[in-house]
Amino acid sequence: MDIAALKADGWTPVPFSEVILKVHQRCNLACDYCYVYEHADQSWRDRPPSMPDTVRDAAIERVLAHVRRHGLTRLRVVLHGGEPLLYGLDRLITLADLVRRSAPASCQVEIGMQSNGVRLDEPTVRTLVDHRIKVGVSVDGTPEDHDRHRRFKNGRGSFAAVARGIELLRRPEYHDSYSGLLSTVNVDIDPIGAYEQLLAFEPPMIDLLLPHATWGSPPERPAGSPTYAQWLIAFFDRWFTDSPPTRVRLFEAAINLVLGGRSTSEQLGLSPSGTVVIESDGAVEQVDALKVAYPGAGATGLNVLHDDLDEALADPGVVARQIGRRALADECLSCPVVGLCGGGHYVHRYRPGAGFRSPSVYCADLNVFVRHVHKTVAEGLRRRRSGAG
Repeated sequence: MDIAALKADGWTPVPFSEVILKVHQRCNLACDYCYVYEHADQSWRDRPPSMPDTVRDAAIERVLAHVRRHGLTRLRVVLHGGEPLLYGLDRLITLADLVRRSAPASCQVEIGMQSNGVRLDEPTVRTLVDHRIKVGVSVDGTPEDHDRHRRFKNGRGSFAAVARGIELLRRPEYHDSYSGLLSTVNVDIDPIGAYEQLLAFEPPMIDLLLPHATWGSPPERPAGSPTYAQWLIAFFDRWFTDSPPTRVRLFEAAINLVLGGRSTSEQLGLSPSGTVVIESDGAVEQVDALKVAYPGAGATGLNVLHDDLDEALADPGVVARQIGRRALADECLSCPVVGLCGGGHYVHRYRPGAGFRSPSVYCADLNVFVRHVHKTVAEGLRRRRSGAG
């Protein structure tokens, strides 16, 4: 990739406004599809289980230097793992307070955490609320589906423990810290059953994720199950008809693109990514999902102990996720729905021997899904115009 030529042609990098801090590398669950522990990149084994304070301080310093250098007015810091609550609640609060105290007054800082939910008891949730830390919880569809894939290391299902944590976040006095649910699509279960279970938790937002897969390690497609497109369409149609207060990021992204707007999801569209990961040893990496491709796929070779974040903006992988159409395969560029699909998630384009310049391994599903959203939105607009007339 000729980055100098891109800049000469007018391209400028997008600074990082979302930073994922891997404060703890270990987990108290053993989910069978986890992209950190169950796929090609096993670098977690060589990293400190818990982020040392020296790395924490260096990470905060580098992040806020980046904020000041680029005049950012918004910064989102996500505490991640493994399971971030294993880092220790007091240490999480100290980290969050350090970021807020050190950030320039002109920058609005949001601190979030992605948790598996099993350690969310009432004292913990109350403390997170008091310190304005928003919590996203990972939960998969129905209790049976969740317990099939998201188990404790002794094989016991985790749904009951996760549900207890979510119920705490639903309470009015704690709801300000409830950011939503993250759920991995499983075509082996009923999409309407998954919809009803997730909506029963009344989340402000649902993040539906296609299972991270590549052409070298394709997604499971069980015989007799719907396609990923059919599953998403069934979930979408029910959500679109019900029009609940719960937002679904993937669906909002698709609708925004149909209406000529921008995507807020890396799964669709051509919007540049402004996300960077800092591992527990200080390594600066691209998105974690790249770990499904091959060992070191997300590595930049940089570390906050001795490198500025600006240097990561010149990493070819980071650049590829910011240059839109210029990073797509020829097949994508000639496709009529490229503006909606955007080639799909960067990770899902990986083909061994060819790199990331291929259509998504979910290409056929995305094509059907975005066309359905386009048709549904267009019909809805026509009905509104007819009613108004």
